[in-house]
Amino acid sequence: MTIKPEQLQAQLEQDLKPLFWVNGDEPLLLQECADQIRAYCRDNDFQEREIFSVDKRFNWELFSATTGNLSLFAQKKLIELRLDSPKLEDPGKQALQNYVASVNPDYLILITSSRIEPATLKTKWFKSLIPSTGIVQVWPLSVDELPRWLNKRLQREGINASPEALQLLVDRVEGNLLIAVQEIEKLKLLSDPDSKQKFDLDAETVSYMVADSSRYNAFNLIDAALAGNGKRALKIINGLHNEGAEPLMIIGAVSAELRRLLPMSKKVEAGQSIRSVLQSSRVNFKREQAVTSALQRVRPALIYSLLDQSRVVDYAVKGLSTNNPWIEIENLFLRLSAVVTATSRRTVWKH
Repeated sequence: MTIKPEQLQAQLEQDLKPLFWVNGDEPLLLQECADQIRAYCRDNDFQEREIFSVDKRFNWELFSATTGNLSLFAQKKLIELRLDSPKLEDPGKQALQNYVASVNPDYLILITSSRIEPATLKTKWFKSLIPSTGIVQVWPLSVDELPRWLNKRLQREGINASPEALQLLVDRVEGNLLIAVQEIEKLKLLSDPDSKQKFDLDAETVSYMVADSSRYNAFNLIDAALAGNGKRALKIINGLHNEGAEPLMIIGAVSAELRRLLPMSKKVEAGQSIRSVLQSSRVNFKREQAVTSALQRVRPALIYSLLDQSRVVDYAVKGLSTNNPWIEIENLFLRLSAVVTATSRRTVWKH
């Protein structure tokens, strides 16, 4: 059974599975889901807790011996398996299959791991676990989901944020939820815990209290442009410029990305579905949304043109033209973001 994080508490109270597998690549949300299960166990007379850190050298006989230890006077126990990888070797697969085939009613098994790949979910051994397992999949928040998530957190802590304050907070934490929670804890200090009224948070206070956690790189920039977010792309370019980034490093990264995107775009133009193209090209799941957005609007002709434009930047950096390389980078990424620029520049060659 697949469970969304927001459904977890109801699942624990209404249909407690003997095994829960919490997986994903967002550390804070992963930790909070696991904490929910631990809290449930504390509140429901689970008096023992045993933790196993599982790597490739782990002896699964220890787990089997622990879970197979039946007693008339056994206490309820939470057993945690913290996997360094969700791709288990045969002894691990067999140990879990054996456990769900003969569940110890006094135990609850909590497995935590990074994201389980779709291919693993379809395997025979994993499917055998599903009837007895609550599979909690934790997905990273998208750029569009972050403001609502932050606002909900602030409201929970008694803070009313103005739209301007909320947007500034989103910009400052740059999608890092751990940093976001730390900053909200700082903002809580401004409110009166004894007051029944919520604290009103404005942009000026956020600007003063919340550190700018933005640390950009060329890959953040590329993903913003692929996703069609020209405003964010410009912000990242400005940040890279201020940090003294090398234009050639940016152009090298985007040129490599465009060359990867080109054959995918040709396949889509030829009639293949974007989903099949993503799978055959083995696009990392974290980048699927951005690449999908790009494939929906970017055609091979534009990619060829952008590769030509990257050469203009290269010439400008090397002093072979009078163009400003940073302006050319802005134009290139705005075009990749599907933002049409009104300015065209003529390359002036040095002799």
